[in-house]
Amino acid sequence: MAVTLGDDAAGSAEIRVDEDEALDFAVRLVSIRSVDEPGVSDEHEATELVLAKMREWGWRPELVEVVPGRSNIIVDVPGGGPSGPVLAFEGHLDVVTEGDASEWSQDPFGAAIVDGRLYGRGAADMKAGVVSMLYGVRALQQAGPFPGTIRILALVDEEGMMLGAKHAVSSGALEGVAGVIICEPEGDEVCPVSKGAIRLRIDLIGQMTHAAMPERGRNALPALGRILGMLGESERDLQARYGTHPHLGTTYVTPTVVVAGTPAQMNTISPRSSLWVDIRSIPGVDHDELIARIRREAVALAAADGVVVEVTVIDNRPPVDTSVDEPVVKCLVDAHTRVTGSVPAWGGVPGTTDGTIFTRDAMVPTVVYGPGGKWIAHQVDEFVEVEAIGRYARVYATAALSFLSGAC
Repeated sequence: MAVTLGDDAAGSAEIRVDEDEALDFAVRLVSIRSVDEPGVSDEHEATELVLAKMREWGWRPELVEVVPGRSNIIVDVPGGGPSGPVLAFEGHLDVVTEGDASEWSQDPFGAAIVDGRLYGRGAADMKAGVVSMLYGVRALQQAGPFPGTIRILALVDEEGMMLGAKHAVSSGALEGVAGVIICEPEGDEVCPVSKGAIRLRIDLIGQMTHAAMPERGRNALPALGRILGMLGESERDLQARYGTHPHLGTTYVTPTVVVAGTPAQMNTISPRSSLWVDIRSIPGVDHDELIARIRREAVALAAADGVVVEVTVIDNRPPVDTSVDEPVVKCLVDAHTRVTGSVPAWGGVPGTTDGTIFTRDAMVPTVVYGPGGKWIAHQVDEFVEVEAIGRYARVYATAALSFLSGAC
């Protein structure tokens, strides 16, 4: 299927996506186990596959090492037409682990196609998005000259600490970029808003002693219990104060991990206990204020038992609230409408994406839109509809041409 753009875009261009080749490439990419997992994280094979395809097309990608063995791919695709802005497309090459493979109905890395669906870990999150952005840009390039430049970023470690995105910003890969389309799976929704995330570690330091003589030590566990209760109160206060966002829901303060003592020494009061907390915020929540409040109240709650508290901010990613009037958003909505014949729904990203880092650190407007359902990510039997790969490629190409031509 081809998309023809008239004079309201950049002259007249017919965009044809090679959907058969794109599907074949998606199968090859999904079959690679490029997991982000402590001690074994390795996107190398996936990176090499993408590099080979780019070079086959005559592109000149740059491989930028983020940490040893893990490298970002950055490539500019000039339009060959009049000077113009730079639009970026971004996707990540790492995936989460498959978990227990016996729970899958298909081999997690078999990349099986069944009833019009491509199954596999990373099929939706987000190798289909990577394939669609590559083949969308390639189709636009083949359609003829276009203004400006498209920059493609295929990054590492999104599923971890977003080291790839942070390095991309610090190394200058976002310089000159006027907008970024993040190709994460959002189920046909255009998502200009994303939740923020704070990850905290709370350490409680007491004094070790025999459980038969607790008065001779300082037990951190009662204080830890009070802190857990405080976190629940903080969540309720935040929800009452900031309400419910129409696309993101409400703010959550979620304790996720507790480490305290050991069953083999249950007759001993451990000198140290630790608690990890995952906070998901909506626009309006002041992260610095919230972190300071949790630190202040945790210290006060533990002081009664003589327990010292240390709060470490592991990561702090603010919400993204891109205006729907930003050209990159308007062009994407218009492109979806042109290609599909229907106006897309507005949505929000329940987690964070590499776009969170781009908006926070490079102050570039970002919008998230990509093939696959947002709720299938990280689940058993993850899949993407085969048809969506080509369709999203056409939308990306159409949006890019409109944006670079200043039509939105």
